[in-house]
Amino acid sequence: MRTLEAGGLAATPDTPSDVTSDITPAVASASRRSLLKGGAALSLSFVLPLGGARLAAAQPAAATNTFAPNAWLRITPDNRVTVLCGSAEMGQGVLTAIPMMVAEELDADWALVSVEQAPVDQAYNNPMFGMQATGGSTTVRAHWEPVRKAGAAARQMLVTAAAQRWGVAATTLRTERGQVIGPNGKKATYGSLVADAAKLPVPEKPTLKARKDFRIMGKPTRRLDSAAKINGTAKFGIDAQVDGMLVAVMARAPIAGAKPKAFDEAKAKAVTGVRKVIAIPSGVAVLADGYWAAKQGRDALGIEWDLGTQADLSVEKVSALLDQGLQSANAVARDEGSVKDLATTSARQISAQYDVPYLAHACMEPMNCLAWVRGDEVTIWAGTQSQGPAQGILGQVAQVTPAKVKVNTLLLGGGFGRRFAPDFTIDATLLSKLSGSPVKLIYTREDDMAAGYYRPASRVRFEAGLDERGRPMALRAEVAGPSIMAASGFMKIPENGVDSMAVEGLADHPYAIPNQRVAYGRAEPGPQVWFWRSVGHSQNAFFIESFIDELAQTAKADPLKYRVALLDKQPRARQVLELAASKAGWGKPLPKGHHHGLAVAESFGTFVAEVAEVSVGEDGAIRVHKVTAAVDCGQTVNPQTIARQIEGAVVYGLSAALYGRISFKDGKVEQSNFHDYPVLRMNEMPKVEVHIVASDEAPGGIGEPGTPPIAPAVANAIFAATGKRLRQLPFDTASLKRA
Repeated sequence: MRTLEAGGLAATPDTPSDVTSDITPAVASASRRSLLKGGAALSLSFVLPLGGARLAAAQPAAATNTFAPNAWLRITPDNRVTVLCGSAEMGQGVLTAIPMMVAEELDADWALVSVEQAPVDQAYNNPMFGMQATGGSTTVRAHWEPVRKAGAAARQMLVTAAAQRWGVAATTLRTERGQVIGPNGKKATYGSLVADAAKLPVPEKPTLKARKDFRIMGKPTRRLDSAAKINGTAKFGIDAQVDGMLVAVMARAPIAGAKPKAFDEAKAKAVTGVRKVIAIPSGVAVLADGYWAAKQGRDALGIEWDLGTQADLSVEKVSALLDQGLQSANAVARDEGSVKDLATTSARQISAQYDVPYLAHACMEPMNCLAWVRGDEVTIWAGTQSQGPAQGILGQVAQVTPAKVKVNTLLLGGGFGRRFAPDFTIDATLLSKLSGSPVKLIYTREDDMAAGYYRPASRVRFEAGLDERGRPMALRAEVAGPSIMAASGFMKIPENGVDSMAVEGLADHPYAIPNQRVAYGRAEPGPQVWFWRSVGHSQNAFFIESFIDELAQTAKADPLKYRVALLDKQPRARQVLELAASKAGWGKPLPKGHHHGLAVAESFGTFVAEVAEVSVGEDGAIRVHKVTAAVDCGQTVNPQTIARQIEGAVVYGLSAALYGRISFKDGKVEQSNFHDYPVLRMNEMPKVEVHIVASDEAPGGIGEPGTPPIAPAVANAIFAATGKRLRQLPFDTASLKRA
């Protein structure tokens, strides 16, 4: 049994025999202790890459026979267009959306357009983030102008090349489906013009099309990556392989801050195929010839953990700390008018408290990364949402310059914010550095479920004052929960103490209430918190939309009409709400036992309303039969993707509302896999009907906005069905049982 000092991993020898025998001189020259300390310090510290050459603005045709006027596209003489996408594909459709945007302005033949995953390069930085990363439903809205300008500039250069060849004015020419067409019907394919176009200067301010002229964008379009996913040739992170690699499975700390006290290295090494056992800051890794051997070796470690200050973490402790957060909620996020003395200034008062638990991301593909550290170079293959920051982070882990870190971005089997975290790439790189071999680190689902990075638990306390007609005149909301901003490692809570992610969707709710105060109280029970699909909106829409329903109930008003009356200054919110209600048949007869509930939310620049049709059985079982959604996401790229993202968001949010909970007992996570952290099954899936508002507004996000309204819509339908108001997630079906 290998025993570690109370101080943790610093007590491990600098060059243990299981590592030193086959590491390269370049690796051996670095102190193992310094690597371990560096890896621990970097676990949540994002460092932006310092360099990285941009793709050439234009490449000479003679050298490459390819027209590449910018980083986003290439055109070859056979008229084929290749678009490079710098964002990660996790099912949200960016490998189709980015090419559609480029091809629209290029006037390309869509049948000849393909897509490649771009390398890490500052040319592909997300303008809203200032780094190459994917999240926050930003890909389309952040790149709306840059990639369209890339296509428009290339088109302008091709037109100019044709005009010069034919000796006519460029204004007399037009383009269509990969061709330049002259006034007399003369045609030239883009491919035939690439050599001449490559010699021209790149326009700085190309003219973009008006929405009315779109031929590709706004049309339902099959995804470019579907065929590869169907036939099995698509490569996800977990598919990555290189010759000579070892597979690593880790005994990870069961809670943030826990450290291994002792483990049985000999038993792990006795498993056939196990090659090394290496302790690093986040746990103890077993490296083997294959996954099963590594897992069996990990299970044989018999590891004992020192839980430290988290040894008493429990559901009760979390609740107590959230209560303290409410009591100290003095970081003011919104303050309008006066909310004092509600009892004397309003005809009626209503108060309520709502709660949501910690949630796991539950990605179908657990975290994984293949890393290979060779001398002063690092190469990783991973499904990551933050490939840009990875260059800086992994450069420090491996003690190389960021430019020497190559990130191969593979497909993500679910992201939901979880793959924005750097833990799995850090650990894989550290293990490769220490072992001298390429290492493929794979989390089991149980490892991932217990690895931290949870949606924060949160609690809100509402007080409202209504006038004689039942309209809200004052609203006080105090919300408590951990800070994602503080936990992120690259964001800071502002001086006013408000974590904007903890109050988003609540402090900026759309309803016209003259007197409002929304305040935040930070509560830190201990578990690591992280971005989760729709972030703070995921709980705050449930809070505010449920409470607005309570106000309508108190006023004895129709929930739809009550909301509409408060949305005079929010036409987009009102429009999607009325559209969803109309399409769902709000107020019309439903099948016996079925009831409607609705909710509306704005997040990531997009407005979504959802109407849930729900029944509740004698045993309290909740059945969601249909969800009718209306979406205003501004100008659209691919309506097919929009519909599918709303469908997926409904599945995700409904799974959380019905089942999702991460709880703690004696310092450890109680859930481990889908048997005790269920997600929606196929037989439980409601019919989802999506209606998209035609709009000239700037594009909003679509990957996340469908999630926030589903929980409150279902909760409000449950109230309509049973008269019981459920103020906690997941829904307590036992309380709905009828005697």
